[in-house]
Order: sequence, then C-alpha cells, then structure tokens
Amino acid sequence: MNTLIFTSLLGFFCMVAEILNLRKLIGPVLVLGLALIFGLNQQDWNMNQTFYGMLQVDNFSVAFGSLAIFITLLVFILSSEYYADQEHHISDYMTILCFVLVGALMMFSFSNLTMLFLGIETLSIALYIMAGSKRFDKRSNEAGFKYFLMGAFASGFLLFGIALVFGSTGSFDIQKIAEYPILNSQNISPLYYTGIVLIIFAMLFKVSAAPFHFWAPDVYEGAPVLITAYMSTLVKVAAFAAFYKLVSAVFVYSTPHFEFVLNIAAILTLAVGNLMALSQTNFKRLLAYSGISHAGYLMLIILSSKSQPVAALLYYLLGYSVSTIAAFAVAMPVFKAANSENIDAFNGLGTKKPVLAAALSIAMLGLAGIPPFMGFFGKYFIFTEALQNGFFITTIVAIVGSMIGIYYYFKVILAMYGQPANEVKVETTFNYNLVLWVCLAISLALGLYPAPIVNLF
Repeated sequence: MNTLIFTSLLGFFCMVAEILNLRKLIGPVLVLGLALIFGLNQQDWNMNQTFYGMLQVDNFSVAFGSLAIFITLLVFILSSEYYADQEHHISDYMTILCFVLVGALMMFSFSNLTMLFLGIETLSIALYIMAGSKRFDKRSNEAGFKYFLMGAFASGFLLFGIALVFGSTGSFDIQKIAEYPILNSQNISPLYYTGIVLIIFAMLFKVSAAPFHFWAPDVYEGAPVLITAYMSTLVKVAAFAAFYKLVSAVFVYSTPHFEFVLNIAAILTLAVGNLMALSQTNFKRLLAYSGISHAGYLMLIILSSKSQPVAALLYYLLGYSVSTIAAFAVAMPVFKAANSENIDAFNGLGTKKPVLAAALSIAMLGLAGIPPFMGFFGKYFIFTEALQNGFFITTIVAIVGSMIGIYYYFKVILAMYGQPANEVKVETTFNYNLVLWVCLAISLALGLYPAPIVNLF
C-alpha cells in the first residue's frame, strides 16, 4: 500500500515541479525516488494484508511490483536523454509515466474487480496520451487514436463483464466470486458465464493475444520509440500478472469450455505472432509481432495456473523485459542517427560500432530463447509447466514458433554484420550504455543461475 501511495506522490511532485520551475530536478528526483520506493516495496515481503477489501499486499504483488518499478526506473534513465530537447514538456511526460506505474501496481494487488478496472484504466488512459504525444507526427496521432478507440471497446467489454458477474454473485470480491460456482454448482446463472467470457475477451486484448492483437503493431510503430519500449515491457508485465491473478484466484476456466477458449487463443497467438513477424521490415513492428508471440508463450502459464507457476511467470517476464529494453537502448540512438526505424538502419553496425552491435545481438538472442540467456530458461520453465498440465499440442506449437522466431530475430543480426555500412554516425551516451549493460548482465547472470527467481515462491 505504501508503494502505491509514494509512487502517486512522486507523480504529483512532477506536476508541482513544473509550477515551481524545478524541471532540472525532475530526472534525479524520479530516479532516486523510484530506487527508494523499490526498497520500500521489499519491506512488504511475507506481509499478507488486505486493505478495505480492495487491495491485497502479498508476495505476488511485491514481486511483480518490484519488476514494474525496475522497468520504470530503466525507462526514466533513458528518458533523460530521449527528452533532452523537450525540456518544456518533461514534467508532463514524467507525470503521465508515473501514473502508468500507479495503474500497474493496482493491477498487481487488486482483491476486488473494481480495483482491477481502475488499475487498467489508470494505466491505459495514460498510455493513450503518451502514444499520441508527438503532436505533429501523423503516425503518433494515429497510434494514440487507434489505441484509445480499441482500448475503449475492450474496457466496455471488461466493465460489462464485471457488471454481469456482480449481478450473478452479488459481490465484486474475487474470493466470493470464486466461491460462487462451488456453492451454487447446481444453479449457476448463465449471466455468470457470460460475464466471465467478456472479462476474458477484455484481458486478451490487454495482453495483445490473438484475435485481439490488431492494435499492437500499429500502435507500437506510431508511438514514440521510448513509449513503445515502455508499452512492450511494463504493459505486458501488468496485463499478464493481472490476468494470471484473475484466472488463478477466480478459476475462470474451471469448466472445459473456458480452458478450450484460452487454449485456442494461445495457439492463434503463437501462429499469428511468429508468422507475421517474418515479413516485417520495420524494427518496432517486428518487436510488436515478437511481443504477440511472447504473449502466446505466456498464455501457456495462464493455462497452467492450477499448478501455481508464479515463479515461471515472473522469470519469463523479467527475461523478456530486460532483453526488450536492451534492444531499444541500442535502437534509439541508431534511429536518431539514421532518421529511420527500419531494420536497414542497423546495416553495418557491426563494423562501425562492434560493441553496440554485439550488445544488440545478445538482446536478440535473449528474445529468441538461445542459451545461456534468460529467454531460453524462461521458455523451458513454461513448456515444462504446460506439459505437466497436459497441454501437449499447444506446447508443440510453441516450440515450432520458437524455431520460426530465430529467423526473424536473426534478420537484425544479419543486417548489422552482413550488410555494407551506411554513412550515419551513431553516438551513444552514458545513460543508454548504463541501461544496456545492466539489462544484458541480468539476462546473462540469471540465465546461468536462475535460482534467485525460480525459488522465490
């Protein structure tokens, strides 16, 4: 609870700093503040408390909250360079990004469906604004409008589903909702099942799973590159953690029908994400379809949630996030120098900047699931859980998808080492290099020794 309060206060500080003409303090205060909040969040470990029946602080919320704070901290370090020439708007941007984190923290700790809805809307509305924050860029305007329009439909599904579940069970509390089909096994209202289906559809949209994935490539491509990095990491962490908590706590797939729907969604997501990524030439669209394919892998965890594989979910999301942020830490200065976001902007980077090219290669290998990085063991843990829970066909589809994924990740590596160098001069700063090597060090260290995360729960 304290983590949520102090993060909100940090967002309010950014607004006040603009009024008091303290813009130069925003960056350092945010980085220091998030570092302190990260430490404060650890104090709630093994402290299982529920606040007014709305929020529950437990090891689940602490672990995923720590991951979200860490991702936001890395993005804020990158933002000091990315927004260096937009000083007059820095307080607006940083305030909104803080409230994205606030929404994510609410999604990790909800014990009531109204708090889940408020968390999703707090996060989503802030991102609608940030996706369209490049006012004079038509692609950014389109991304913001498309994200808002599609997100509004998904929020409508979610709210209507919550209303139907409340009408059936008489409660928004997830424990009471979970007890409803057990206590009324012979007289379950059809409205209950309808509400659950609508909630599932809304959550599939939020995690960009097929067939509700269409918004992701266009929004990722049109949004500012820093916001794309934030969306592709924090949003996926928040959405999947909330989806997992909802499924594992409320048992929404307690009948074969719900399990069948989620299984089909997982297979479709794996197929669409990996096959569509093969033809992409834009780096951000490539990572968008890559993110869709990773959503397919993570759907295996949702399907396997009866066995409570929380550690596997946390490990996979951490590995995916650090590799993605590392990739964007290289991509941002390259895009700025080349004035292009296509894969050919990386042509010849292995000749001009061999260390930078090697770092991006490691990030791509991590996303592809090549050992010894976290991506490999993340998939191993997920596939193991899925097989133990009987999802053999879906796991085979996921393994084939991983093999396809190697090809499109290597498109970037081949561009750096197999194409002639272009004439642009790429310059990186200390902040970009710091974030890059921290992420790669984590991916390698926890890939070689995953026990600190795997044995956490």
